[in-house]
Amino acid sequence: MTQQPPPPGPGFGPPPPQYAPAPPPYAPAHPPYAQPPYAQAPPQQAPPQQAAARPDFLAVDKRNAVVVDASGVAFETSGLTVEFRWPEIRSVHYRASPDGKALMVAVVHMDGRFYECVVEARPRTRLQEWFPQLAWVLGHYRPMG
Repeated sequence: MTQQPPPPGPGFGPPPPQYAPAPPPYAPAHPPYAQPPYAQAPPQQAPPQQAAARPDFLAVDKRNAVVVDASGVAFETSGLTVEFRWPEIRSVHYRASPDGKALMVAVVHMDGRFYECVVEARPRTRLQEWFPQLAWVLGHYRPMG
């Protein structure tokens, strides 16, 4: 099945608040060595060309995660991480779980070994957001030729 990747967007942005680490309760709002907020320069953003040149994909739930980026594919399952570099990957496959509640991603290693990671999509509509993003990122790093 051949699909055209969607046009590059502004990026995926920061992780949702529930996945971002909470600041320590003892941290002051402004460290004593920092300048007041009005004196700080705004953070520099990468030009859109650089952001589009190195896309990545992240799907995460309470126990599992799938990351696809310039280095390859990484699965995290219950705290264990397995990384697959692009030169050792024969193919990457993905689909919805039979009940439609999760993303199933499989990596086939060059020697034929098969690895799979399942990430629950909550809310369920997130699964429909992940499919075009994942297709575009995989198409960027592994174009079908």
